[in-house]
Amino acid sequence: MYDFIKSPIKIGDIKLKNRIIFAPTTMGLKFDDYKKRIEGIAKGGVSLIIIGDVPVDDKIKALSLFSDEGFERYKQLCSIAHENDCKIAAQLHVSDTDFSVIMPYMNDIKSGKITREDLRPIINDATSRLITNMTIDEINTTVQNFGRAAKLAVKAGFDMIQVHGDRMCGSFSSSVFNKRTDIYGQTPENRARFAVECVKAVREVVPNTPIDYKLAVRQEHPHYGNAGVVIDELAVFVPLLEKAGVDSFHVTLANHSKLEDTIPMKKHDYFGAEGCFLKYCDEVKKYTNKPICGVGGLTTPEFIENQLKGERIQFAAMSRQLLADANWVNKVISENTDKIRHCIRCNKKCLYALQQHREFGCIFDN
Repeated sequence: MYDFIKSPIKIGDIKLKNRIIFAPTTMGLKFDDYKKRIEGIAKGGVSLIIIGDVPVDDKIKALSLFSDEGFERYKQLCSIAHENDCKIAAQLHVSDTDFSVIMPYMNDIKSGKITREDLRPIINDATSRLITNMTIDEINTTVQNFGRAAKLAVKAGFDMIQVHGDRMCGSFSSSVFNKRTDIYGQTPENRARFAVECVKAVREVVPNTPIDYKLAVRQEHPHYGNAGVVIDELAVFVPLLEKAGVDSFHVTLANHSKLEDTIPMKKHDYFGAEGCFLKYCDEVKKYTNKPICGVGGLTTPEFIENQLKGERIQFAAMSRQLLADANWVNKVISENTDKIRHCIRCNKKCLYALQQHREFGCIFDN
């Protein structure tokens, strides 16, 4: 049973032992606690762990590849993965948030009087200004930073690079945010330019390292997501990214709207079903033969096996399900699926804990 889940596959020159990936996940934990989570997931049998939000600059020393402290932490995470026959990827990103617009509200956020979601219109307006007003020199420096960070990531032990297409890359890609009138704006080709240059910068310094691109998709009718690539423009973006050096695509819903949409509960009106974002994989697949990773409330072995068997996706990425049961893969491989603790997509101790500055975890934690 579950022959497709169990089967190995290659991305670029690396071989993954099965088709299950731990998706990049913001946890807000102290490093030792985060490391324990990652170790548990690596021991649980996944083929690849993507470490989320690895910055391409040195503004936050503890998280930066450019600081001794940050570099050593990433080395430890890589060692943990490799000791458990697991590959590991660094999700390189640069923030597009102007934190100065949030700071006046921090006390109210911490007290629970308001949430960051309440500030979404203000944050999005500031993001649009940031993207639209960046100078060419600032853009060039940021692009170069992607290459510099990729080189250090590989040195630290990462097997793969994921370019985060739902932060600054996603906002440059989006006509919602990008109001530039130069070579980085106005047309789909121009709005793709920043992301393409970031991928090229990575490819130039690590020519043999696989590059995955987190492709955030925005949809209209109904409207969901604000950053990322609108469905109608995928025909432009996907071939350009592939030509720049992308080896695989990690496809999901674009962010910068409600987090409850991008991390939907089971009772979500539109994204409540398992595999809720796989329809975006169907759209991306029209324009590439590269492997595609699907996400979106994936929990059930039978469902995932069928998506792989039908070649709708080549990989399945999970976050909340592996927080609920880090041994999901081992239980599938040993055919003890009746013992899986299934994520119920309640968001109580993961997303909502983060939003309310409480301890991150899962309702199934012992």
